[in-house]
Amino acid sequence: MFVEQLTTFFAWNSAINIAFLLIATLALAVFRGWAMGIHSAMTGVAQEALPRLYFQYLSAYKVLTLVLCVVPYLVLRFVM
Repeated sequence: MFVEQLTTFFAWNSAINIAFLLIATLALAVFRGWAMGIHSAMTGVAQEALPRLYFQYLSAYKVLTLVLCVVPYLVLRFVM
């Protein structure tokens, strides 16, 4: 029973994190100028540096989602 609960947990965890990653990616693609203006004003970071920071954020989130959510789900689903 415990393995089924963990599998369900990691499945929902993966789905939620992947959905958030897609929403964040689409939001940054669609509202790039607006987001850059707000983030630059809030943090004091130059607007020229923000695209690189956005890319680093999205890539780190994607790697962490894969390693901490998707891989454990796949292991529990197909190996156990």
